[in-house]
Amino acid sequence: MTTDSSSTNRAPAEGISTFKGQDRALRADRLGTGGLLLSVLAATAPLMVVAGVMPTTFAVMGIVGQPLLFVVLGTVLVLFSLGYAEMSRHVHNAGAFYAYISRGLGGTAGAGAALVALVAYNSLQVGIYGIFGFEVSGLFATYADLEVAWWIPALAAALAVGVLGWLKIDVNAKVLGVLLVIEVLLVVVFDIAAVADPGKEGLSLHAFNPDTLTGAGVGTALCFCIAAFLGFEQAPVYAEETSRPHVLVPRVMFLAVAGVAVFFAVSSWALTVATGPATIVATSQEQSAGLLFFLTEDRLGSTFTDVLHVLFVTGMFAAMLSFHNVVARYAFAMGREGLLPAAFGRTTGSSGAPGTGSLLQTGIAVVLVLTFALTDDKPTGDPTAPVLHLFTWGGNIGALGVIVLMAIASLSVVVFFVRRGAAGAQAWRLATSAVAGIALVVIAVYTVKDFDVLVGTGPDSALRWILPGVIGLALVIGLVQGAILRTRAPETHARIGLGNEAFQLEKEAERTP
Repeated sequence: MTTDSSSTNRAPAEGISTFKGQDRALRADRLGTGGLLLSVLAATAPLMVVAGVMPTTFAVMGIVGQPLLFVVLGTVLVLFSLGYAEMSRHVHNAGAFYAYISRGLGGTAGAGAALVALVAYNSLQVGIYGIFGFEVSGLFATYADLEVAWWIPALAAALAVGVLGWLKIDVNAKVLGVLLVIEVLLVVVFDIAAVADPGKEGLSLHAFNPDTLTGAGVGTALCFCIAAFLGFEQAPVYAEETSRPHVLVPRVMFLAVAGVAVFFAVSSWALTVATGPATIVATSQEQSAGLLFFLTEDRLGSTFTDVLHVLFVTGMFAAMLSFHNVVARYAFAMGREGLLPAAFGRTTGSSGAPGTGSLLQTGIAVVLVLTFALTDDKPTGDPTAPVLHLFTWGGNIGALGVIVLMAIASLSVVVFFVRRGAAGAQAWRLATSAVAGIALVVIAVYTVKDFDVLVGTGPDSALRWILPGVIGLALVIGLVQGAILRTRAPETHARIGLGNEAFQLEKEAERTP
């Protein structure tokens, strides 16, 4: 991706149109450290990762050392966060990724990143509706003896999320916080139970042995595991809604990355302890996504397992709401800067929420859920199709998009500080950003290479290229849009990435006699 020096480190200059009206700015002072941290961590959906991602990684990849992978990825993402967090001190924009990229690589690159972010987070959010609908349908069948089509609870959840998206972000944070805390506590209870009652091999630390990270499946396992971290990078999206973004955003990012790495490393280790490292792969292949519930049934009883099933579903809802809020704010930032129609760049009523962006995300979710519902041929099709398709396709397309954004953002951090003449002062952060960027590029390459494994298609299926091609297409369309704006609407192009900063500068100018 080429840089666009004409719009790097831009500030509103004479002749550049900016924004008028309070509805062009998100409401500040809505979130403190706790609210921001809970909003970010909810996207990681801890119970969904422990019950879904971890058994799948053990079963499909055959990698016993998954706990060590979480430690390795946590280290890479901490290195990434050092530069990313420093950027957050200089740029406060709900567009986060694309705002940072535009500041380093120019407005055209920022436009490309903006569309990638919009597609990626929409894919992540909508993908969860598939597994949510499937699990709720299963709960109705198990506990109420009712057969409910998966798409009915999925659509109901989409509407509920849409309503919450219109409320104040601090209200959303409270909802997310309650659900997240309960999830985490239940997983911790399992971890303690597993350690107290280990399998035949006892409290083995074999899963942390580097020798367990050998074989062809390691690259793909990295792709699975990095998706579990997604959410920490969302902290800058809420920067405008905090009282001290230069302090809170970096603090929350580091707390999130470190907390997620430790929590998932310990929880995946607990799974190996409960079954024994020698049998974790075979047991995961046998139990699949039922592994955690199989283990809790034996150690903690049926009542605890039933509660865990319910919280598995509410955790998905929390993740959907978290991603919904991020998509709405990206749409808001893009509308405010001319990358989407201006209607998206306005907040709604007393809540100060990006209402039009929330409607956009809800509309996309409803359309895609209905599309998959209409193509779900129950009599002859696979009853798990919504999980295997909507969830798997959406989740992996979204994860690839965020990995690509993180890799480009790492480059942007380096260019941003070099051009500001701060390379010496920021040398160690630039070095960590470069190392993280290289590691993320490697993971992105593995993700594309092994996409057929990630989405469960055959190596000869066209979907192995079509699905990751969605991210490539979004990047190309965004770059073309940016190039057109640079030629035909230079004023709009010049403010890409400035966000609320341009609005605040104009307000100051209006107050000046």
